[in-house]
Amino acid sequence: MYSGWMRVEPYEVGSYVHVLKRGARGMPIVGVPKTIDNDIVETSSTFGFDSAVSFATDAIDRLHVTAEAHHRIMVVEVMGRYAGWIALNAGMAGGADIILIPEIPYDLEQVAARIKARERWGARFSIVVVAEGARPVGGDVTLIAKAAGGHVERLGGVGAQVAARLEELTGKDSRTVVLGHLQRGGPPTSYDRVLATRMGALAVELVRERRFGYMVASHPPDVTAVPLEQIVGRMKTVPLDSDAVRAARAVGIGLGD
Repeated sequence: MYSGWMRVEPYEVGSYVHVLKRGARGMPIVGVPKTIDNDIVETSSTFGFDSAVSFATDAIDRLHVTAEAHHRIMVVEVMGRYAGWIALNAGMAGGADIILIPEIPYDLEQVAARIKARERWGARFSIVVVAEGARPVGGDVTLIAKAAGGHVERLGGVGAQVAARLEELTGKDSRTVVLGHLQRGGPPTSYDRVLATRMGALAVELVRERRFGYMVASHPPDVTAVPLEQIVGRMKTVPLDSDAVRAARAVGIGLGD
């Protein structure tokens, strides 16, 4: 079975679909959407996403105590290379004041202005959640290095950069917490356990029926089969006009723009 996300250019879609249908060395394939980033199209949720959001939310909840007690800016860096689903959902659930996601280039002058405004209102601390793939207006993602082999760029460090710059702009003590791979481990939530079981059961049914070239997907209230042609070469990012983005703005969360 194929799991996770394969990032390809549009012109490669046909060849990759052929490979996924036939499988390596002729092995037929059925896909399951396993990624915490929730960036696979044609499924409302991937298994692992809810668990990652739950962990990140708990971490943000805990950081409120020290942020408020020491009047600090706490910058929490979460995973999300190309899509900001974890940052947006965990940030909203955890009561973040600012959320920075890859889909919306950020301006730290605007973020600092919002933090200063909170200070005037009597809120002497702020929680900033930033996805690892967030980038400034006119800038690029923050890289640690090339991964082994030099083929994949290793993201990281945006949280530290954001914290350092916000400390300069606001004069407030700023600290960074990078949740990193902790988001990918530990016990899954009950929602993810049930979702993975349902998806796995359908995947086995598809194999039994020799219906290859499909991925199982969550289309509430059902789990269904989606042709791989509809998935490969595409990515599900946070729509800027989504109700989640509108809701975040409505409750006063800054999105860096």
